[in-house]
Amino acid sequence: MEHVDHILIVDDDREIRELLSSYLRKNGLRATGVADGRQMRTFLEANAVDLIVLDVMMPGDDGLVLCRELRAGRHKAIPILMLTARSDEMDRIIGLEMGADDYLAKPFAARELLARVKAVMRRTRMLPPNLQISEAGQMLAFGDWRLDTVGRHLLDRQGTAIALSGAEYRLLRVFIDHPQRVLSRDQLLNLTQGRDADLFDRSIDLLVSRLRQRLGDDAREPTYIKTVRSEGYVLSTPVEILEPRP
Repeated sequence: MEHVDHILIVDDDREIRELLSSYLRKNGLRATGVADGRQMRTFLEANAVDLIVLDVMMPGDDGLVLCRELRAGRHKAIPILMLTARSDEMDRIIGLEMGADDYLAKPFAARELLARVKAVMRRTRMLPPNLQISEAGQMLAFGDWRLDTVGRHLLDRQGTAIALSGAEYRLLRVFIDHPQRVLSRDQLLNLTQGRDADLFDRSIDLLVSRLRQRLGDDAREPTYIKTVRSEGYVLSTPVEILEPRP
């Protein structure tokens, strides 16, 4: 049976939940609406979803709290599209910091949300261009770090796992797939977010900063992700493919 993508909508506004669910279903997707974090947790315990549409402004645990919770738990790989009534750039940055994959400000057209949902899922499933590393390798090593491409997390020298948000993982994969090559901000935006994403250049600088923190990199004298003035960023260490043990 052909897989039909299942979208979970978490919003305390019943009218919005029903409107979006109906629109997504009419466009060939499965959709379920829940009102809060408690209902979201209960639903995820028993059901698989392909993307979560998460409202920021909700009573109780708001969307930012729930996003952080999702990224820290066993559902960390599910893409998240955040909704908010606020359009301030700083709110977008906070959403990205919490691990959201995209951000849409209310009010919005249902067809725009559908386009964003499809774009996020497409980016999540699509490896960057010029990929030369086989996923069969499963583990990629650079410096003191290893990247588990199945679990989508980092492993330090002691084997301790460090969770990555979807955006952080995609950015690190782009660097690893193009080691020791300078990549401009435009290239990084296109490779990680797609040309159809309505994001801003600063989001790449933010993600690089977050990724450096994950790697324990000093921003002033980084070991791994170096800044090349007026050009972009480069992963300065070589990458080794660790083949799975028989």
